[in-house]
Amino acid sequence: MTPSGPTRRNGYRHRDLHTRIGTLDVAIPKLREGSYFPEWLLERRRRAEAVLTSVVATCYLLGVSTRRMDRLVQSLGITGLSKSQVSVMARDLDELVRDFRERPLDAGPYTFVAADALTMKVREGGRVIKIAVMVATGVNADGFREILGVATSTAESGAGWNTFFKGLVARGLSGVALVTSDAHAGLVDAIGAALPGASWQRCRTHYTANLMSICPKHAWGGVKAMLHSVFDQIDADAVQHQYDKLLDQIETSLPEVHTHLDQHRADVLAFTSFPKAVWRQIWSNNPNERLNREIRRRTDVVGISPDRTSIIRLVGAVLAEQNDEWADGRRYLGLDVLAKSRLTLITSNDPEEDTIPAGAISA
Repeated sequence: MTPSGPTRRNGYRHRDLHTRIGTLDVAIPKLREGSYFPEWLLERRRRAEAVLTSVVATCYLLGVSTRRMDRLVQSLGITGLSKSQVSVMARDLDELVRDFRERPLDAGPYTFVAADALTMKVREGGRVIKIAVMVATGVNADGFREILGVATSTAESGAGWNTFFKGLVARGLSGVALVTSDAHAGLVDAIGAALPGASWQRCRTHYTANLMSICPKHAWGGVKAMLHSVFDQIDADAVQHQYDKLLDQIETSLPEVHTHLDQHRADVLAFTSFPKAVWRQIWSNNPNERLNREIRRRTDVVGISPDRTSIIRLVGAVLAEQNDEWADGRRYLGLDVLAKSRLTLITSNDPEEDTIPAGAISA
């Protein structure tokens, strides 16, 4: 090598090159500076590595376990794939998830919103803890469902929910007429503080579970059937009448269940202030239950996440994918129904009105 050359050789390192006709011993020059391989060759290898990274990230998103991915890459001739390597490769999703979580909510008003939290395990400080993953969905001005946001909190507390909803409002969440959620005190308070004037509808799934826990097992079938009949009525007056009938029927035989239903009547029947076309969507099909099951399906194969960033990466990517499917699917609610619902919100917030719709939350 001439003095004007770019580098100098300093011996060789031996490497095995596996080919279809056998293994060759290749002597690769050891250079003092730079690399022996030309840039065009390294670029090709980087492209192949990028393809593998993309495959691993897609498998990660689809909920394929690390063990199965390990077998996949071994079939490609790679020694193995650890959990940490999968996490590193999946970081390609970070930019997509960040853009999705920080996008402006400019498709409002979001007349109907649903909020829920899932508990997941994560390693922090050398131990495994449970954290809350908060998710909110909404129905935009075009009648399509939309993922509004996702965030993590050390616990499902009022402070965590307040921060979450303030972030949604800062990004453009407005025009909310009704929020569906469970009865977590911190969540209900945060809804009232961040979305003044919005009504609150207690989630069917959570309320049914709460009621079942205090109802004798032998009587639950009848109570459940009667409760569901309340929501099959033709108008708001019929709903109220059927609810009264349910209370009268169990007043003496199930006093504890009667008290529970009577105390939470306004929260359970808040949907009656809105057009009947909305009822089935709000009550009969809990907005976030199917979404929660899909998130669980993807996250259960991971088990314990290495950190909160990994949770946001996976859950955020799943939600971004679901958001795209909703945008290309059928309308969740018709435009005429949304217009009537927004009119309900305006009327209920009119200071000249003497009545306030059931379940209204004051800030």
